[in-house]
Amino acid sequence: MTVEIHPTALVDPKSQLDDEVLVEPYAIVEEGTTIGKSSKVEAHAIIKSGTSIGKSCIIGHFSVVGGLPQHLSFDPNTVSFVDIGDSVRIREGVTIHRSIHEEKNTIVGDHCFLMGNSHVAHDCKMGHSVIVANGALIAGHVELGHEVFIGGGAAIHQFVRVGDGAMLGGLAEISADVPPQITVAGRNLASGLNLVGLKRRGAKREEIAELKNLYRHFLSKPGNLKGRAEELLESSSAPKTELGLNFTKFFLSGDRNFARSRNLSKNKVTKEDF
Repeated sequence: MTVEIHPTALVDPKSQLDDEVLVEPYAIVEEGTTIGKSSKVEAHAIIKSGTSIGKSCIIGHFSVVGGLPQHLSFDPNTVSFVDIGDSVRIREGVTIHRSIHEEKNTIVGDHCFLMGNSHVAHDCKMGHSVIVANGALIAGHVELGHEVFIGGGAAIHQFVRVGDGAMLGGLAEISADVPPQITVAGRNLASGLNLVGLKRRGAKREEIAELKNLYRHFLSKPGNLKGRAEELLESSSAPKTELGLNFTKFFLSGDRNFARSRNLSKNKVTKEDF
């Protein structure tokens, strides 16, 4: 099967469309775009210059991929990009912006699912199998690990990191880094492990047990978490599982505070604790 382009679609001849690509009515594909095999651009979607789309993707109605960053000092002449992985589903009205930096990329990993009217800002880095529910807003420079779930209407502040397997509840307000494999709701309130996600991904009992202990050790009591992670990793009690090590090492980097347990009284947490 060759490329199929509806007569009303506008596809720049300098774009590159692989075999079996389908472009539906009134869609626009600009110069300098690449679209992988068996991908579909639905009616009225817009693929902007500098966008690379992998294989077997669906770009939904009225979505805009590769648009200009919403940044006051951005120069539109800057050459920057958006990279979309394979088997990514982008539903209607989604917006994904290109990087603000010359020759840099906004990245959406393989098998991600971005639901209707969600937004991914400039310079975000999204791992594989991330789900972003309707209306969620992801600000610039956010880093999302693999298999993260973001609930409907949630908003994530710029430069936040979200670890692998974390789940952010609907309408959550996230301005602090979210460690791997936990659930967060409200404003940066951790509410335990993402047990459903862990079990679905085949986590073993010993891995979940270790994560429960680490959750209590780090998130349920005050103290400096970076220092606590360094101390634990150097001790004989260092985590034994890959999930436990990944959880602990998350606290070694980043410039923001961390989400804390909803059971930790606010008056026990100070700026020095982070």
